[in-house]
Amino acid sequence: MKSFTRKVLVAALIAAPVASFAQSNQPVSREQVRAELAQVEKAGYNPRDGIHYPENIQAAEAKVTAQNATAQAGVSGYGGVANGTSRSGSENGM
Repeated sequence: MKSFTRKVLVAALIAAPVASFAQSNQPVSREQVRAELAQVEKAGYNPRDGIHYPENIQAAEAKVTAQNATAQAGVSGYGGVANGTSRSGSENGM
């Protein structure tokens, strides 16, 4: 049991610095807020529908997050689709 507790503690200590880098310390500008609102509205959020407020915005933010994740997958150095072909060796014309 002590081994398990020690492993959990080590994992938490390793993960703590990663979580601290995830947040930005810079204030958000008005343009950024307007752009994010437009993006969420495009994903289906209607700010005038107050009856379903938390569910609607959470669903729209999930759509935006998924769209951003798929857009980033092609930009990052990990994963993605390989375009083009590659050949090695030589052809023998017999």
